[in-house]
Amino acid sequence: MEESTQAAMTAGVPVTGDEMPEPPPEVIEAARTAPDHWLAMVDLTWQGEGPPPLWALIGQWRSGPTGEIEEWRDNPEYRPSPQMLDWPEPADAVDCAVQLAATGYGPGQDVSEALARAEVSVLVTATGSPLAAASPEGTPVIPVYTSQSYLESVGRLLFDRRPVSALVEQLPPGHALYLNPTGPVSMLVDTEELRAAVAAASGTTDEAGKPAVAARPGTGAGGAEPVSGGRAIGKPARAANGSTVGAGMASSGVARGRN
Repeated sequence: MEESTQAAMTAGVPVTGDEMPEPPPEVIEAARTAPDHWLAMVDLTWQGEGPPPLWALIGQWRSGPTGEIEEWRDNPEYRPSPQMLDWPEPADAVDCAVQLAATGYGPGQDVSEALARAEVSVLVTATGSPLAAASPEGTPVIPVYTSQSYLESVGRLLFDRRPVSALVEQLPPGHALYLNPTGPVSMLVDTEELRAAVAAASGTTDEAGKPAVAARPGTGAGGAEPVSGGRAIGKPARAANGSTVGAGMASSGVARGRN
């Protein structure tokens, strides 16, 4: 472990005796063979190569001169993964990308790339246009649902299934997609980034450089009704853009999970 990482790890408050978390058998065995050492516990969601980053380390035990566990210290820089936050298993590939991006274990760009290939449910008006609303922060949005379970939580409302490649061209001006507002974590997705991901997934663009997509018949593809404002729905969500994420942040945004 690098000296800077070790220094940050040992900055945690020491816990000894019965107040220590119970070490797993493999840690107890490692302590016996490595007396007077720090033994780090890594979040199993982290799958990178080489030494794990500081934010993926939950904490560490210290073995004494006799090889017995004597101390535990939490890592103040640790970012809990979706599994450690007890979020439910992802319902689909998009939901998985959102959960990982929201916790810093995956890039925000993965959300747009997974969404570009997906088909989602969208609430619609009587004419078939996407139903607009507002996020709790006041951002104009079109709520979409990647799984049936998240859609059912909304109640009995008119909806339609359509490819995101078609839906992105039906969005009212200035509106973002609001992913799974009834799920364990929701996220706003930047429209321009999503259009670029759709174009990359299809490999085709029109003369204006936008993805060439065709809406399915019967889905109200003849132009969405612009709606200004709208009732705030769901829990707070923040915008997503596509770079590498920080603690609890995705460049596709910060998504907030339920407690």
